[in-house]
Amino acid sequence: MKEYKVESLIYYSKLTLDSKHIANDSKKEIQQLLDKYASKGYRLTTSTSTNFGSAIYIHLYFEKDI
Repeated sequence: MKEYKVESLIYYSKLTLDSKHIANDSKKEIQQLLDKYASKGYRLTTSTSTNFGSAIYIHLYFEKDI
């Protein structure tokens, strides 16, 4: 049997010359979530992203055997 968790993150686009600012800004927060769930025995199974207006929504899906 498996246990599942979903984390949702929202990042907003801003006016900048750095076209990768969302990727650069999100790395630290995403790594913290990966470390947090890995320490609890979860593994990242998949991720999705979508945009709406000036926001980007990132969903991380974790699972672990129970």
